[in-house]
Amino acid sequence: MKSPKKLNKLKLAFITGATKGIGRSTAITFANAGWDLILLSRNIDLMEKLKGELLATKSKISLVKCDLSNSSEIEHCVKEAIEKYGCPSVLINNAGCAFNSPLAEMDLREWEQTIQINLTSVFQICGSIIPQMRKNGGLVINVSSHASYNAFSQWGAYCISKSALTMFTKCLREEERSNSIRACTITLGSVNTPLWDSESINSDFDRTSMLSSNEVSNTILYMAQQPESQLIEDLTLMPAGGAF
Repeated sequence: MKSPKKLNKLKLAFITGATKGIGRSTAITFANAGWDLILLSRNIDLMEKLKGELLATKSKISLVKCDLSNSSEIEHCVKEAIEKYGCPSVLINNAGCAFNSPLAEMDLREWEQTIQINLTSVFQICGSIIPQMRKNGGLVINVSSHASYNAFSQWGAYCISKSALTMFTKCLREEERSNSIRACTITLGSVNTPLWDSESINSDFDRTSMLSSNEVSNTILYMAQQPESQLIEDLTLMPAGGAF
């Protein structure tokens, strides 16, 4: 009779898109809760600044510089990070981007970048980390959006990328269940983050009614702290006032 797999008790979280918005807030929330962190971003200066802010938490903070829009960088960066810093018990795929444009008029480069960052980079990162996770089990949390099941004009590429991410997560969950790897999504309504200030988005939404990054990061921590015997397959968090 096979003995049950020994699950990973190490509190080590790997967070992508860690320097702004939800990623930054999640790093702070997890560090304050006693987690060690591997942070990934293309901006090493902002990561170093965040690491300095987290010194008082006594958590071990490791940094990985990687541009997720460049598919050729990802495998090397992630595998090197795992070799240096260890395999995380929780992987949080948070990095994302968006462009406002009608689908029939969207620039191909913008389409490809949206799919690359929001979907393909998650596929690549999981491909590097999941085989290592199988040794001790783990949890994958993919940050999705209510745009994954609602169509929004001018946001087609974003909606499509998040819809595909949701199905990717479901398939991953079924494939890795026997390896004690759990996979889930947190599906979010509008969150007040610097994403709305980017040049790729034109919006005039009332951001005061949106979710805060802290509300989201506290929810992600709640999901990560569930016992290994159970899984929140998807948690939808919306502003009380509606989508926008």
